[in-house]
Order: sequence, then C-alpha cells, then structure tokens
Amino acid sequence: MDAGRIKGILLSPRQEWQVISGETATVSDLYKSYVVILAAIGPIASVIGMSIVGVSLPFVGSFRVPITTSVVSALVNYALTLGGVYVLALVIDALAPTFGGEKNLNQAFKVATYSCIPGWLVGIFTVVPVLAVLGILGLYGLYLLFLGLPLLMKSPQEKSLGYTIAVIVAAVVIFMVIGMVSHAFISYPAPSLIPRIN
Repeated sequence: MDAGRIKGILLSPRQEWQVISGETATVSDLYKSYVVILAAIGPIASVIGMSIVGVSLPFVGSFRVPITTSVVSALVNYALTLGGVYVLALVIDALAPTFGGEKNLNQAFKVATYSCIPGWLVGIFTVVPVLAVLGILGLYGLYLLFLGLPLLMKSPQEKSLGYTIAVIVAAVVIFMVIGMVSHAFISYPAPSLIPRIN
C-alpha cells in the first residue's frame, strides 16, 4: 500500500487522478495493494466498537454485542465489500458507453477502488460507536468519483455529472445491501434483557 498515493488522492485528487490514469495497475494489483487492506478497517473497528467498547441505544441503555456475533458480522461485511468493489467497477465499465466513455475494466476498477478510500478510512470511527456518525466524511469519495470518472473512462466532461449520478445510485444500492446483510447477523436484545455497562 502506498501512503503517498492515499495522501495524494485525498489532498490533491485532480493531480493524482492524472497519474493514476496512466498507470497499468491490474484488478489483482489493486486488490492486493489497497482493497484487501483498507476494506478491513471498518469491520475490525466495528468488532472492537460493538463487543469491547459497547453500543449505546437511546432509551434502552448500553450493551456489548457477543464477540462471535460481531466477528461473524464483520467477516460477512468484509467479504461482501471485497465483492462489492468489483461489482461497482463492472457497473462503471458497463455504463461508460452510455455516457460517451470507453469500456476498460482496469480503469473502472481504479475509479472504484480509489473513490472508496475515504469511506474505508472513516470506518475507524466505529471503534467508538458514538463517533460512527463521522462516517459521513466518507462522502468525500463522491467528489473523487466525479473527478476520476471522466478522466479514466474517457467520457466527455458535459456527461460526467450524469455518469457520476448513475454510478452513485448503483454504489448506494450495492453498499446498502452489504450493510443490511452484514447487520442481519446482529440481533439487538430487548430493552429489559440488556445487561448495562457501568
């Protein structure tokens, strides 16, 4: 993993996308160098947050999710995220001709991977469940997507907004499904059964 690349995509994305555009990284390279590592941040942090720190529910109290439950949920989330990035790349690639771009799965996977970096990094906030709301900072990835799509997929600038919106809709659906499936493994106790954390 290249920390300089992460810093570049976050702080100077226009210039970084130019560099990324000319690179020959394959889907496999990106999985090994970025996706496998960064996509693990949120699941690991959620296990710590849910099972060690504890979860607080309004009007109910605080409790800790059993470690096996949170680990299973995290593993499911992680596996689905690894697949979800690839599905997102397939969508980006498939939509390219519709918006005047060129199909190229490697380029599409670069867009998907680097646009997801902010979302993966803010996963660290789930270590303290109360701070999970700061995950909204991950929306910066939408801006990265907007900048990277036209450049890497060679779509005209005037069509980039429509392209971005179409990809965002697909990404929201993909990652909502991932969230719902992984959270289905967590059963929250009835208020009267919650052992309170002191």
